[in-house]
Amino acid sequence: MDIILLDDIEKVGDKHEIVSVRPGYARNYLIPQGLALVANKSNRGRLDDIKRKELEELAARKAEFEAIAEKIKGQVLKIGAKAGVSGKIFGSVTNVQIAAALKDQFGIDVDRRKVKLPEDIKVIGAYSAELMLHPEVEIIMNFEVVEE
Repeated sequence: MDIILLDDIEKVGDKHEIVSVRPGYARNYLIPQGLALVANKSNRGRLDDIKRKELEELAARKAEFEAIAEKIKGQVLKIGAKAGVSGKIFGSVTNVQIAAALKDQFGIDVDRRKVKLPEDIKVIGAYSAELMLHPEVEIIMNFEVVEE
């Protein structure tokens, strides 16, 4: 069954892409969750309009995202975590915590899926993460995990 994705879905495809999936997966999960539309003639026509509007909006917001990237560049984000005596933290630091810390410390609202961590973070220390603010604006952000 051909569908139009309305959001990035891991192992399926990217937003606004027309992909073929199993009919049950489309009917029972993707379409009811609002993640996809059936790729019929009218929806394909709407897709072209949606893509064009979104590209115009992204181009207009690129300067805004570049300003945010400059604000973050060189800054060190501090993330608190409970840790044992040896410096190992209980659990791990996730992209959700990094997105929340960005909002708290810099007032920047970032979707957790736009934060990419190179490895699991289970020890107190300094790390870096890839932050994709815009398809053309991508930065490496430094952060430090400190004991609470």
